[in-house]
Amino acid sequence: MRRPSSAPSYLWALAPLYTCGFGTPFSMLYAAIRKRSAWYGAASAGYATATGAWIYLSELYDDMDAPALASIAMVLCMLGPWLFGTVHSLAVRKQVFGDATPYAPGNEHALAIAQQRRALRQQARELAQHDPVMARELRIGRPDLPRQYDDGGLVDVNHAPASVIAGLPGLTPALADQIVRVRDQVGGFVSAEDVSAAASLPPNLTADLAEYGIYLP
Repeated sequence: MRRPSSAPSYLWALAPLYTCGFGTPFSMLYAAIRKRSAWYGAASAGYATATGAWIYLSELYDDMDAPALASIAMVLCMLGPWLFGTVHSLAVRKQVFGDATPYAPGNEHALAIAQQRRALRQQARELAQHDPVMARELRIGRPDLPRQYDDGGLVDVNHAPASVIAGLPGLTPALADQIVRVRDQVGGFVSAEDVSAAASLPPNLTADLAEYGIYLP
């Protein structure tokens, strides 16, 4: 797993520097659109005004000496979008591009493992659907028995003991015992919804029973 490149964010942040300030209004406008922020929109308008004022004053006093105040204004209007704009962009780069949170490669690894386990569960279900005899031989859903096949953490609710069923998310030993008692009475279940209804389980457990449970005949 590679860390995402931050090059585009630095390219954006340094736009005021390598465009001599002319790109600052546009880079801030991009930030305003990306973050839907009125503050960035106001900054874009401010930099655009400063740039426009510098261009206007430069053309106005092109062939003559500018008054002191006009000279100061031109310098400020030139340096503002250029230098201050660069500092401003670098300061808000992480906020604009959303990479202020430290990169956590451990999270990416955990997510990859979880996705792999889900894929294994799906493969085991498909195998059991087409060949339930093979599924029982491979002991799919029976972590309490010796086996080599990795089913991604499935539990065969129709055959696993209460101690294993209790390990499913949201279940308790009491609820697992209740499921086993009802299972013995009705002879087994066909789905997570069947378990929930027959054993009178809380509705919020149905999704986990569907994700981690398998119901072999």
